[in-house]
Amino acid sequence: MKTIPNPDLSVTEDLKPRWNSPDHRRHGFHNLYRLSRYAVSLRAANVLCLEKCIDRHIGDRDDVRRLTNTSMFSAMAVVRGDKVLFEKYAPDFGPDQPHSIQSITKTHLNLVYGRLLEQGLVDLEKTVGDYLPEIGTGYRDATLQAVLNMDVENDYSENYDDPLTSSYLHEVPMGWRLPPEGQTPVSEHEFLASITSDDVTNKLPHSQYKSANTDVLGWVAERVSGRSLRSFFADITDAAGLEGCFHITTDREARPWASGGGCLTARDLARYGLLFTRGGAGVDGSQVGSAEFIERTRTHPGKPMPAPREFVNYSNQMNTDGRWVGHGGYGGQYMLCDLESGVVGVFFSVLENRDCYDRDYSCGIIKMLAAIAKEA
Repeated sequence: MKTIPNPDLSVTEDLKPRWNSPDHRRHGFHNLYRLSRYAVSLRAANVLCLEKCIDRHIGDRDDVRRLTNTSMFSAMAVVRGDKVLFEKYAPDFGPDQPHSIQSITKTHLNLVYGRLLEQGLVDLEKTVGDYLPEIGTGYRDATLQAVLNMDVENDYSENYDDPLTSSYLHEVPMGWRLPPEGQTPVSEHEFLASITSDDVTNKLPHSQYKSANTDVLGWVAERVSGRSLRSFFADITDAAGLEGCFHITTDREARPWASGGGCLTARDLARYGLLFTRGGAGVDGSQVGSAEFIERTRTHPGKPMPAPREFVNYSNQMNTDGRWVGHGGYGGQYMLCDLESGVVGVFFSVLENRDCYDRDYSCGIIKMLAAIAKEA
């Protein structure tokens, strides 16, 4: 019988899968939850009710008007407690539509490790090799704390200018692109174990962003707890009181892609962000994070991020400026949780340049959300 390679996942002339090529990227980010080869979806038993209580001053801000009126914009929401203070959507996007949150997914590991620490299941000064003897040299001698803080040196690269960077090749085991012809897909664990390093010590004055770090942490969490990462995500979904599905990419063996596979609506990402303002306490009475660990994340930050984000540090799988915690996502996403005001701001957009990356644009989103959260 005649077949063709899946066109959405086939690598194009620019060495990206079609869904992530500039002409198709907006459709890809808006539909990644149904385009990836492997995924699971989770729903909460009880939904956190949100009530509109619009603060018109947010919409009147020049930065809000500018950033929500570009062709890149998809959605923005600002919430506090159970109140929606601001909400806006692009004409081709809507409140019930999931959007790829990319690396914002990493923040789940902050919640997971907070609980593991409280349960005495991990020691952050021990090395990855202490927990995963089968891991390769890329992580064997790195401490868990260094991995949490993106403070590790190895041959995994995340240079979006390079079409052959490791983070793009990571898409093969996770089903975001097809493997080269004749190559059998490996599992995520096989991919992670193949990463090497002569010396895992980061000698740079700033953090080194590597998505593989998050997935190694997820592997350790499964090993020490005896639980699947999927079960952790299910607990977090219930605790956040999500209304729609939390879709997350997996590998062929159904392991969630903790470093970037999540897809959520704007309101549900805000519901999730509220977990951090509540110190990891769930709407269902559960505790899925650690208030002490979240506080330590912002008060004992790891290392500054490279310029132009040097005003933000990377700490325990989150960004922080000492007041808020949050994280960005490839292509133009951000979630910011102000631990003093209790405000959560989320922003979805899709960059359509060649590299799907713009540091100055991302900084503008961060500064806008931080100002809103502080002043609201």
